[in-house]
Amino acid sequence: MKINEILTLETILAEVKANNKENSIEELAEFLCQNRAIADKSELVRVLLEREKLGSTGIGENVAIPHAKMKGLNQIIAAFGISKNGVEFDSLDQKPVNFIFVLLAPENATGTHLKALARISRLLKNQELKSNLLKASNREDIYNIILNEDSKFQ
Repeated sequence: MKINEILTLETILAEVKANNKENSIEELAEFLCQNRAIADKSELVRVLLEREKLGSTGIGENVAIPHAKMKGLNQIIAAFGISKNGVEFDSLDQKPVNFIFVLLAPENATGTHLKALARISRLLKNQELKSNLLKASNREDIYNIILNEDSKFQ
């Protein structure tokens, strides 16, 4: 699975304004609903926050991957946001999060969901990539940086 199969230019938010986990999830959910035709923002926020109750999706090293399975989806949908100031996300390493990758999967897509999570996690371990993303000034640059790095993996 390639990142461009789940992430589009339209679902990249170049500047997340929220400064905490709940507000950043709500901001990205609103953005995703506006740009990907997910009709029910409140349901989207609910499922993402329910997942957070199981344990923070702030995986450390300034990265969070809030994810959930959702009724009514027929494909995996993603959004990516950058917070240059950092978001308090209850991360495993207690560091603020600069990179938030929201991943939504159909209820019956466990294997694909796990593959997408692994791909995103692997991608965002690269420090040079993260440094370049923080320097990017618009969604086109962000998208191209991500796709270029993703193309290095099989």
